[in-house]
Amino acid sequence: MMQCFHFMVEPAKSLTTKVKESHKRWKKEKKEPLDEDQLFVAELARELSRVCQRSAILEHIWTQDDTWPASLCRTFVLQWASMLESKKRPMQTDGWPEMGGVNQLQPIGEQNLLQAKTAIRNWMKDLRAQPEQSVWPGEPVVKALEDLQSAWRWGRIPNLLSAMELVMWTLIMQRPDKDTVPQQWLAWKQRTQKIGATSYIPLPVWEWISDAAVDVTLDLDTANPDLFISGDEKRMRCGFERKDVPNYHRRFDGWWCAVGVEGFTSGRRYWEVEVGERDWRLGVARESALRKGFKSLNADTGYLTLRLERGTELKALTVPFTALPPDLIPRKVGIHLDFDCGQLSYYDVDKHCHIYTYNERFTEKMFPLFGTVEIVKDLVIQSPTAKAQCLCPAPCLWG
Repeated sequence: MMQCFHFMVEPAKSLTTKVKESHKRWKKEKKEPLDEDQLFVAELARELSRVCQRSAILEHIWTQDDTWPASLCRTFVLQWASMLESKKRPMQTDGWPEMGGVNQLQPIGEQNLLQAKTAIRNWMKDLRAQPEQSVWPGEPVVKALEDLQSAWRWGRIPNLLSAMELVMWTLIMQRPDKDTVPQQWLAWKQRTQKIGATSYIPLPVWEWISDAAVDVTLDLDTANPDLFISGDEKRMRCGFERKDVPNYHRRFDGWWCAVGVEGFTSGRRYWEVEVGERDWRLGVARESALRKGFKSLNADTGYLTLRLERGTELKALTVPFTALPPDLIPRKVGIHLDFDCGQLSYYDVDKHCHIYTYNERFTEKMFPLFGTVEIVKDLVIQSPTAKAQCLCPAPCLWG
């Protein structure tokens, strides 16, 4: 009986191996020849991988395991040529390299692309002069690269663009403090590409964002009288009757909004909000911003916000407003205020993805802002540091 069983299993195992080998050959044969721009990026990836220690992740690019669309390659070349050129010029007053954004929807001139490739090739000559594996990027960079590689293998990111950009940033910046490179890279990405700059934020960088977590509570004296606020001042929804409360000058009496108790004048702060599927508004408000009536709450009136309308339209309330892709609509929003850097960034907490960033110069106290039209489900403010404190179901907090 055992002999019969062995006889039945062995051919099946052999067949499985043959199928796998056949599939690998098929994948290899199905690869289309790369165009000139794709080959250029692959060549650059090879040189970066040769010089930078622990950057074996880039091998996937130059061996064609990860092939980017030609349009993405061209955009990448133009952006990084601009970065290299900016390093030759004086820095801006805020200490960031000059960097012109490149719109992928606009046609790219062949002459501009040729000049960009020349600039990168000149830089690559310097790379080739360096010994193999001569640059140590620092442990935080290595951890970020490893996390990006894992995300790519599991299909959470479409390509290794972010990994290659992080290596480029590390080599170009030449900063002695390698611990801050991933954070500097993220801030730069959000400054040069406001919408969806990183489709996946590496875990070490995400932990750095979360380290700025604060306990945010709603200021009852600012809440619209139509809002119900929970006893812990972290949940809000719309009611059916307007409460009889003092109409303070700082209270919203038009839009269904409230601000946090504490305002911020420096440093980094991070908080999270469960928003659900109905309309909401999140961001920050200047201390001097008017809160009465139904005047637009946008960047010109002292409000930096993200708003979901009709459950499908996500927009940043710039002037004019900036429409955001529907695939960026989150269920839980992370908000990161970097006062000194001048950035207010939004993230999809569940996916660890960037949504949008305001780049501003903050000159006065900024208060967290919350708005909702929900009458059933609460908008819930959360602090990442409080997640592990209680795993039991939340009690009823309404009086």
